[in-house]
Amino acid sequence: MAFRPRRALLAALVTASVALPVSGAARPSAVPAPAPPHLAPLTSAAPAVLDAQYAANREGIRAAEFTAARHGDRRRAAALRAMADPARRFLLFDGRDGGRTAEVVGDLSRAERIAVLVPGSDTSLDTYGRFRAGAVALRQELGDRAAVIAWLGYRTPRTLSPEALTDGRAADAAPRLGDFVRRLTGIKPGARLSLLCHSYGSVVCAGAAPGLRVADIVLYGSPGTGVGHIGGMRTRATVWAARSTGDRIAGVPHLRLRLPFATVGFGTDPVSERFGARVFDAGAGGHSDYLKPGSTSLENLARIVSGTTPTGGGRHA
Repeated sequence: MAFRPRRALLAALVTASVALPVSGAARPSAVPAPAPPHLAPLTSAAPAVLDAQYAANREGIRAAEFTAARHGDRRRAAALRAMADPARRFLLFDGRDGGRTAEVVGDLSRAERIAVLVPGSDTSLDTYGRFRAGAVALRQELGDRAAVIAWLGYRTPRTLSPEALTDGRAADAAPRLGDFVRRLTGIKPGARLSLLCHSYGSVVCAGAAPGLRVADIVLYGSPGTGVGHIGGMRTRATVWAARSTGDRIAGVPHLRLRLPFATVGFGTDPVSERFGARVFDAGAGGHSDYLKPGSTSLENLARIVSGTTPTGGGRHA
């Protein structure tokens, strides 16, 4: 009978600990949008090829903006209007079901270091500005010859929902992330590629990890990954982990309970010795502050992407 309180505690603490200040901002993904144009897979990172891809997705964004405005959702229309700016660069865009995007910050054709950001819960077109701001901050920290890709390639769970307690959304997202990264490495085979995975996004990255040719997989603000040790990720990449001292996700119970209808929780704490990742200093920020300009965590994430050792970076036994 002691198992029931344990289950209840897991559900309550995961929900409360991951809650972000903007957790109520993400609305139901009911705003209509047209199907995006069919685009052939990229076969080159030549500037002309990328520019054509960006232009095609820009037209798709404008079509989605028109549809959102006609639907009466001014907030979504305004967000899409900003995304359609000619200076913005999207490798993919689909405005349906909350939105799917992959935005490039920097010059991908010239990039020698590439970071792919994978977001956690409550990330959609309605909250996209916060996600993109982190990508911009990281690109500024990295400097020239680097690109950051903000990959919103899945329907993220709402923090205050049962989906945030299970790996169902991550299981759907992992193959999409894997396909995206494989295509990216195909057109940029000489670039150093890192996956930066925040919160629930770390569950997505763990599922996508097997076989990916990436240098680093970084798990930060993570509730767990669904595997008990980095060996379960089946990757040759260096796996890093960090949690800031002000992150409420520290209170999540690191359990994985198999219930009749689902498996709840994500198991071993990625910053624990048992998990086996390299742990680095993430400073004192909160759950949403890892990519905040001037932060210790941002500086160390940039160091990892650049192939240098972050402060506090060491391997567990």
